[in-house]
Amino acid sequence: MQTEKVVNHIVDWLKEYATNAGVNGFVLGISGGVDSAVVSALCARTGLRTLCVEMPIHQPQNQVSRGQDHITALKEQFANVTNILVELSPVFEQFKSTLPLAEESSTLQLALANTRARLRMTTLYYFAGLHGYLVAGTGNKIEDFGVGFFTKYGDGGVDLSPIADLLKSEVYEIAAFLKINNDILEAAPTDGLFSHSPSDEEQIGASYDELEWAMKIFEKEMDPLQFSGRQLEVLKIYKRLNSANQHKMKPIPVCEIPVHLRN
Repeated sequence: MQTEKVVNHIVDWLKEYATNAGVNGFVLGISGGVDSAVVSALCARTGLRTLCVEMPIHQPQNQVSRGQDHITALKEQFANVTNILVELSPVFEQFKSTLPLAEESSTLQLALANTRARLRMTTLYYFAGLHGYLVAGTGNKIEDFGVGFFTKYGDGGVDLSPIADLLKSEVYEIAAFLKINNDILEAAPTDGLFSHSPSDEEQIGASYDELEWAMKIFEKEMDPLQFSGRQLEVLKIYKRLNSANQHKMKPIPVCEIPVHLRN
C-alpha cells in the first residue's frame, strides 16, 4: 500500500465531503483503540474542526489513559482539535434501572453491551447537531463488511466512514505512518462494551489477520472445503458471522407496494 498517498486521499475525501455538505467539521468517539486514533488523526489533518469525545461507561483505566494520551498528542500537533469528556456510566446505570428485570444470560449481556454503543452514538449526534459537525465512523473493512463486528445504530450509526475500505492491517500501517502512540499500537483490539473487556479475538474466535485471510478466500470464490484444520475453522467462523450479520451491512429492507394494489 502506498501509505502516504492513501492518507492524503482520505484527508482530501474528508475535506471535500465536509465542504460539499456545508458543515463545520467532525466529531468522533475516542476509545483508546487504533481505529479511533487513526480516524481522529485523519480528520485533524483536514484543518477542519475535530471534536474528540471520551464516553467512558465503566471503562478500564488503561483504555481511558490510552485515549487521553492520544488526544493530548493530537492537540499538541493540531490547533483545530478539541476534546470533551462525557461520563456515561451514571446514564447507563439509570437506563438499566428503568428496564424490566431480566435473568442473567449471554443475551442480556449482549443487549446491554449494544446499549452502551447506542448511548455513545446518541451523545455524538448531540454534539454534531450542536456544532454542525459530521459524525465520523471508525469501523474498518473487516468489521463493517466482513464479520459485521459492530453495533447496529451504535458505532455503526455514523455520517461517513473514512477507513471502512481498509483492512485492519492497513489501519495499523497508517497508524504507524501517523506516529500513533505505541501503547495504542501494541494494545489488543477490544470493543470496550463489556465489563470484563474481552479482546475482539476472544469474542470473534479468530484474529484480524486470520479474518483478512478468510475474506480474501471468499472474495476469490475458492472452495472452503479444500482447507482443513485451523484454516477451515476460521473460514467457518467468517462465513457464519458474515451470514448472520448481513442485516447490518445491507440497507434497511423496504416493503414495496405493488402498483395494482395502489389502484
